[in-house]
Amino acid sequence: MDDPTPIILGKVNTTFFNHSQYDLTRLKQDPSNVMMNFNNYLSGYSENVVELIENFQLEKPIEKLNKNNRLFQFIEKFSEIDLHPDVVSNHQMGQIFEELLRKFSEMSNETSGEHYTPRDVVKLLVSMVFSQDSNDLQGDGKVRSIFDPCCGTGGMLTTGQEWVHENINDKVEFRLLGQELNPQTYSICKSDMMITGGNPENIRQGSSLSEDGFQGDKFDYMLTNPPYGVSWKSEKSFIENESDNPNGRFSVGTPRSSDGQLLFLQHMISKMESKGSRIGIVLNGSPMFTGDSGSGESEIRKWIIESDMLECIVSLPDRLFFNTGISTYIWIVTNKKSEDRKGRVQLINGSEFYNKLRKNLGDKSKEISQDGRDKIIETYKNFKESDISYIFDNHNFGYTKVTVEQPLKKDGIVVTNKQGEIKPDTKKRDHERIPLIDDIEDYFEREVKPHLPDSWMDESKNKVGYEINFTKYFYKYKSLRPMSEVVKDLLDLEQESEDLLREVLK
Repeated sequence: MDDPTPIILGKVNTTFFNHSQYDLTRLKQDPSNVMMNFNNYLSGYSENVVELIENFQLEKPIEKLNKNNRLFQFIEKFSEIDLHPDVVSNHQMGQIFEELLRKFSEMSNETSGEHYTPRDVVKLLVSMVFSQDSNDLQGDGKVRSIFDPCCGTGGMLTTGQEWVHENINDKVEFRLLGQELNPQTYSICKSDMMITGGNPENIRQGSSLSEDGFQGDKFDYMLTNPPYGVSWKSEKSFIENESDNPNGRFSVGTPRSSDGQLLFLQHMISKMESKGSRIGIVLNGSPMFTGDSGSGESEIRKWIIESDMLECIVSLPDRLFFNTGISTYIWIVTNKKSEDRKGRVQLINGSEFYNKLRKNLGDKSKEISQDGRDKIIETYKNFKESDISYIFDNHNFGYTKVTVEQPLKKDGIVVTNKQGEIKPDTKKRDHERIPLIDDIEDYFEREVKPHLPDSWMDESKNKVGYEINFTKYFYKYKSLRPMSEVVKDLLDLEQESEDLLREVLK
């Protein structure tokens, strides 16, 4: 018999179906056969849904419920809950899933950011990515793509679409595409696409790094929150092999194997449209400064900045995420900077724009306030310097690491080789980081020679590196307390100690 799926789908006008005679209401009508009928109900779904059900590994929980005479009660209670997407949004479903994971300790700080990104963070991210393209997104007949290589339950994809429809143009048609490694979150995302009329085949399972489900594809917009500090050792062979390919995604360099955040950014950059794309990615502090000149991290930063793709970085408040209290940053990366932004990078300090939650949600005790989000977006769009916004030329983040040598001496006499060249004393070898904005020779004569008059630079070892010292740029000096106040506090503490001692000795 031919597969009836195409005929059924054509009749029901959906991407999935269930040909079982049961639904949750009918299952309640036969309590004595609930286990058999429930399995019949599940197996009646189309293959694309059966795959998702298998990912949730429901067999053992169902058997346990049935063994404890709780399966019928479970179905009865579940049938009373309206989970229609008009009632429970993708965002709310993501929150439910995140709370279950947190409650049952199935996640840890090692996988922070892997499952779900808070709504306040996503809203800021998508508004930064799309607000710069508001003119391009006007009019009828616009079709654009949004891609997330770590899509989780799909919240960034749907929020991005919703934000544009609500704030720019509700006529824009979006293709939502994503890849997700975790089978449960992948299944939630794909289920959401099925139910809300999206294309579920645009959601694919697997690691974006070693199993790229969208090889050769390019996208207009890309959004993601990759896992922080998660090792990619299990994919090391594949990734390093691709890094040897001059045309590969990772040919510029690879970060240390304990943290793959910059690999995801490289992956997204490889999928930029030649006509221009915009990327919004949430990272922790490590990708800005980890790694010295010549390291994989530094080479990746150098490539991104010298290619003029880094547009803006925003620091966020700490304790925004459900499962980690670390500080995070939004990077905006694009290959279509506006004329006034070319050759420059904007840094915005958004770390103080938050409200305290009345009750902590796991590690989350803060949320980005609406006023704070508006202030950050206004600062970003204005592209002017202020107490929370600094603008730098690209080369301000670069430096040359030079090797400073001193002569090797024996009994006070300089040692030379057969060619008469002075031998360096490797024990006294040192390094200087000279900003690209400085002339190397001038810097050396000014900053090094006065202290080490016999020293010289081995310029054959010069290496250019890049780092973004965000904290340094926004550091505010706080004057020390007057000595009189400190002395008074010490005397008060001493008196308090003596009083306590007298009480004890009474």
